[in-house]
Amino acid sequence: MKIAQIVCTFPPYRGGIGNSVYNISDVLSDLGHEVTVFTPEYAYADEENKFADQLTEAEGKFTIRRLKPIFKFGNGAFIPQLFFKLNDFDIVHLHYPFYGALKAVLFRKLLSGKKMKLMLHYHMDNKAEGFKGFIFCLYKALLLPILVRAANIITCASLDYIKHSNLEKYYRLKPDKFRQISFGVNLDQFVTYHDNLNDDRRHKVLLFVGGLDQAHYFKGLENLIRALAEIIKNPKFSSTILNVVGSGNLLEYYKKIALDLGVEKLVFFHEMVDNSKLVDFYNYCDCLVLPSINQSEAFGLVLLEAMACSRPVITSNLPGVRGVFKNRKQGLLVEPDNIKDLIKKIQIVLGDKKKAKEMGLAGRELVEKKYTWVRVGKRLDSIYYHVKFNPLL
Repeated sequence: MKIAQIVCTFPPYRGGIGNSVYNISDVLSDLGHEVTVFTPEYAYADEENKFADQLTEAEGKFTIRRLKPIFKFGNGAFIPQLFFKLNDFDIVHLHYPFYGALKAVLFRKLLSGKKMKLMLHYHMDNKAEGFKGFIFCLYKALLLPILVRAANIITCASLDYIKHSNLEKYYRLKPDKFRQISFGVNLDQFVTYHDNLNDDRRHKVLLFVGGLDQAHYFKGLENLIRALAEIIKNPKFSSTILNVVGSGNLLEYYKKIALDLGVEKLVFFHEMVDNSKLVDFYNYCDCLVLPSINQSEAFGLVLLEAMACSRPVITSNLPGVRGVFKNRKQGLLVEPDNIKDLIKKIQIVLGDKKKAKEMGLAGRELVEKKYTWVRVGKRLDSIYYHVKFNPLL
């Protein structure tokens, strides 16, 4: 089948939505589908040089069409020319949120009628304050209802998230229209090291992996830095450090927080880290911490990557995220935006090396059973055939 994936960001930008579409497209190509990814053309010159090999390999299997935005704001890009690009596809799969593509896709669907098979992947609610929040509310009220009715099938990483999202009421009315498809991880890429380097080091290592731009404000890094400032007051954890892997326009802001709290020598920022180096960070930490503060976090791909490397994880008890693993089995859940609870859970993991190892091993076992991109691709493959050939859709 000819499949169009429409997504707001895509590698070399290091974001969960784009990375998931990259891997989905890769697997679908292996299954024999002709996949084209439509995404805005952004200026990521430095990152493109860093990840050129990955993208060259991908373009040999599927097509990447980067469309020049008419205008853009942050990661929001308006690409009305997409309307003319969607002819002759068996499936058009739009990844929401992508406000700059919604009108083009909806107009094409209106013109094509039942001939165009439209699928919507609902990644997350968008939350913000001020003018940006006002725009989000407008799209939620005016366009989102039209979009969910126009879609033949709505896919999501977690039905738990959908039940607490902007689509809650629609899900209650038409639950059969939704399909849960968990994300995956490349188990050949994210592996467990079997050396003794962790046993030899004297300090504890926390790890945060995520975007440091305004679009990812919800990841909770500020809370994690503040938690570290309290954790090191305990003599048992005084040598704890925090590795932060990511880049973005809030980098200097987070550095200033660390400086103001007096932990600037314990927080290490690492930009431009490719996947081969990222595996090292996962393997040589005591735990990954993803302390997201609200429902803009819907899953957390970094949790799967850390568990694939047999590391325990700590994350917020949020819809969607809390279903990635079992609390106290592969990691620990934290009350969102609660620094005291975050401190408590981090100290539990750092203070019990045996339990931390057990959780890490359980995490690797879980991803092997449940979270592989091949499994995700086959699940999508069956849904695509259902949508294309079901006369009722």
